[in-house]
Amino acid sequence: MRARIIIALGLLAASCGSTTAAGPRFRLEYSSKDHAGPFTGRVYVMLFEAETKRLRGGPDWFHPEPFFAMDVTGWKAGEPLIMGPGCLGFPVAIDKLPKKTYTAQAVMDLNGGGKSFATCAGNPYGVIPRVELGGGDEHTVDIKLDSVWQDTPFRETDRVKLVSIESKLLGDFHGKTVRLRAGVALPESHGKENSKKYPVVYEVPGFGGNHFGAHGRMAQGLTRLDGLDTIWVVLDPDCPTGHHVFADSDTNGPYAQALEKELMPAIESKFRCMPDRRVVTGHSSGGWSSLWIHVTHPDSFRGVWSTAPDPVDFRDFQRIDLYAAPAVSMFVDEIGRKRPIARRNDKPVLFYKDFSDMEVVMGRGGQLGSFEAVFGPRGIDGKPRPLWDRTSGRVDPAVMKSWERYDIRKYIEKQWPLLGPKLAGKVEVHCGSADTFYLEGATILLKETLARLKSDAVVEIHPGKDHGNLLTAELRKRMERKMRQWLETP
Repeated sequence: MRARIIIALGLLAASCGSTTAAGPRFRLEYSSKDHAGPFTGRVYVMLFEAETKRLRGGPDWFHPEPFFAMDVTGWKAGEPLIMGPGCLGFPVAIDKLPKKTYTAQAVMDLNGGGKSFATCAGNPYGVIPRVELGGGDEHTVDIKLDSVWQDTPFRETDRVKLVSIESKLLGDFHGKTVRLRAGVALPESHGKENSKKYPVVYEVPGFGGNHFGAHGRMAQGLTRLDGLDTIWVVLDPDCPTGHHVFADSDTNGPYAQALEKELMPAIESKFRCMPDRRVVTGHSSGGWSSLWIHVTHPDSFRGVWSTAPDPVDFRDFQRIDLYAAPAVSMFVDEIGRKRPIARRNDKPVLFYKDFSDMEVVMGRGGQLGSFEAVFGPRGIDGKPRPLWDRTSGRVDPAVMKSWERYDIRKYIEKQWPLLGPKLAGKVEVHCGSADTFYLEGATILLKETLARLKSDAVVEIHPGKDHGNLLTAELRKRMERKMRQWLETP
């Protein structure tokens, strides 16, 4: 038995790389009471300078602290697993870790359905509150993965309700149970009426948001929309690859069909909604989602209000012309300068290469990988085929060809003879001229295309506004007034 354990340790350590380089090592172990095992998948250790006992969901985009990962096969309960030099790491390799006092958190990703590799229901994890590591120290830290992450339950009230249904369409696609969820905020009159029906607003949250946002919409008074009693539904776009944007995709499956044929009917029959009085809205990834939902299902909604949408024209994918593939890199521009992916006060603060490298360690659930899972073709391993080479940044033109299906500007152009009359008076898009993630360029191109097509769509670029401050009180009031018009018009 001892010999078998030694052999297993050697194999597991080898999968993490060199065991002779300097740097800390983490000896991880889980018990059968927390996971029956054996486990095949990715294991992580995350380090944080602040003391924290609560498991973090992953790296902070703007201030990523060191985290490390390794893939294991057949890791059994009770057997130690060594993670050390040679494993995946960001923003530094484990043997380059600065000497500091850290909180260490270890977690195994069971991939139970959410986008976070860490805070996903059922994941075993362990925390060491404070430990000094780094600076070439070869100290070994023992971490017992003796806790199991549990999702926070949705708190229902008399006017905020949870809808959670099992999707047959998605279940058939993935071969396992997949649930669709929404938070439903009800107007005060809903509980007093037995037969009255209500117009409904569907909202798609941005990346990282979910149906819990229904509580916030209730607090904002949006069930009384500019004086009109309205049901406000906040959808859950969360999925293992990140944000599924309610689009049918090769990797994520038929989320658009599931929304239209399963989730919306379940909501509308339960809460007396008016299927002919719907609008859809969203911000950021939700902005892209809402616009896509509306233009691909123009008969299902009375209008769309899309704010700061993810790239709606792939000629400007956060300042990258993807149609120039293969002569384009995600990492550097034509003269070799690093491509930024985010800015603050017009100063670049995040870059594509760094963001891509971070997502390599994450493995799943990142924003860029989320785009690939929606827009790209599915590989023979069941994972989305990468758009760009993770080392050179070069864009694969064959994969890009598949992405073209989801270029909203191009879709509208191709379908304009059919879409034009159906979208008349029903489209509003807003973006800041200084968008944090450089999303204004694609929005401007969409505006130009719609103008050329003689569309009456409202596409506004707001001077000086960024991703976070675009939605001013004035703009929100405009939105509420316009939504009421869309919902009341016969």
